[in-house]
Amino acid sequence: MAGKNGFLDTLLTSPSTERYRVGFSFLFLLCIFLAVGQISDGMPNNMLLMAAAVIGGYMAINIGANDVANNVGPAVGSGALSLGGAVLIAAVFEAGGAIIAGGDVVSTIKGGIIAAERLDDVSAFVWLMTAALLAGALWLNLATWMGAPVSTTHSIVGGVLGAGIAAGGWGIADWAVMGKIVASWVISPVLGGVFAALFLFAIKKTVLYRKNVVSSARTFVPWLVAIMAWAFGTYLMVKGVKKVVEVDFLGASLVGFGVAAVIFFIMRGVVGRRASTMENSSEGVNSLFTWPLIFAAALLSFAHGANDVANAIGPLAAINDALSAGAVVTAASIPLWVMLVGALGLAVGLMLFGPRLIKTVGTEITELDKTRAFCIALSAALTVIIASQLGLPVSSTHIAIGGVFGVGFLREYLKSNYATQLHSIMDSHEEPERERLRPFLEDFRNASVEQMENLLQQAKKKKQVPLSKKERKRLKKIYREEMVKRSHLTRIVAAWIITVPASACMAATLFFTLRGLLL
Repeated sequence: MAGKNGFLDTLLTSPSTERYRVGFSFLFLLCIFLAVGQISDGMPNNMLLMAAAVIGGYMAINIGANDVANNVGPAVGSGALSLGGAVLIAAVFEAGGAIIAGGDVVSTIKGGIIAAERLDDVSAFVWLMTAALLAGALWLNLATWMGAPVSTTHSIVGGVLGAGIAAGGWGIADWAVMGKIVASWVISPVLGGVFAALFLFAIKKTVLYRKNVVSSARTFVPWLVAIMAWAFGTYLMVKGVKKVVEVDFLGASLVGFGVAAVIFFIMRGVVGRRASTMENSSEGVNSLFTWPLIFAAALLSFAHGANDVANAIGPLAAINDALSAGAVVTAASIPLWVMLVGALGLAVGLMLFGPRLIKTVGTEITELDKTRAFCIALSAALTVIIASQLGLPVSSTHIAIGGVFGVGFLREYLKSNYATQLHSIMDSHEEPERERLRPFLEDFRNASVEQMENLLQQAKKKKQVPLSKKERKRLKKIYREEMVKRSHLTRIVAAWIITVPASACMAATLFFTLRGLLL
């Protein structure tokens, strides 16, 4: 499904269409304003609710623009999906997850980070939630503009924390919960990166580094895809469809095992049929992961829509209930119109502004093929499942990006390791044979990680020419090639670290501004 950019890809990414995309987003927000005006006609302070609905829609747009890239970026970068195809699939499944499995009741104080009962003034509570929502949205907008995928949950957590402190003082915050959130900055990307790197290394050792790649693929690939099927089956039962059916972890695991068994036999048949015509190389193995990656992108999007829509509509639902009941609420029922604001906002944001972050995740951090993208998707599902059962606070965004960095750093390590071995073998040879080394260096420079092992064996057998000091430096430059862009690593990590403080400061400022304007 990959290939040259089509009409839809160009439409979504061309600078010439940006003003139309911005204009359409404003039109969407205007429609929300007018529709909520009709729904809330006659309600006290309905203008405040209309404004809050617009801010909730703006937040949902930014969640779609920033956070959804983690679900489909690897599939796009590997070529399993075109950009346009990924945007359409993600938009449909994000909106579907939000509407079908988004939940009837959401926590309005995300993660219990502030004690809302300490606020007696309903107006202060409404300003608090409005400021938190707007601050989270503004920070996500800035992060998207900078090309940094950040956690939308952390953005709204920072917003609620900052506005809560502004409204009720430092004692209103639950600092133990905040400590867990800070811990997730480290836990999430490390777990995602380690799992993704381990899966990639296992695939290389069991399949890609074998002489008969096709035979190894027939043995191991069905098991690998079955593991992914179990992970996603369990993940969706635990995190994605809790509104439709409530099951414990054991029940979810059994459902996952049933799905895995079916997928195993299907994949064994598919690989068996493909074996006779499949290329005996990493490219042949890559082709086997195309459809698993497409399904992974769709299922991750569905689960994301079901879970993260609350970041946009939780505060909006709280404002709606507070204005309707005239009291502070900590858990709010969600009217259909509130759910639609969140679901449609996710889809609109993804389609209009998501491609920028999809490209960052899929192609700009490190080079991804289908095997690497498969490892990232599998890592994301397994990490969320394991962390949930252990009670560890994790961010799906940080897990996915950690997975991308994990496979990139593993590639760097493997290439450096092979090159170091080659260097030590070449070092003992004579000076006059330098000319014979040049063709070898050209082959080495253009080799993939898998091909370098063969070059190493050939060099050892043929006793090729020695390396001068100058040539050793040149070789070091080759094998120290960056397979992970350090500039992206620095920018993304910096954005992660400052997300909560930045959105908290913005929310506090907005709270004081709103209170000053409306008093």
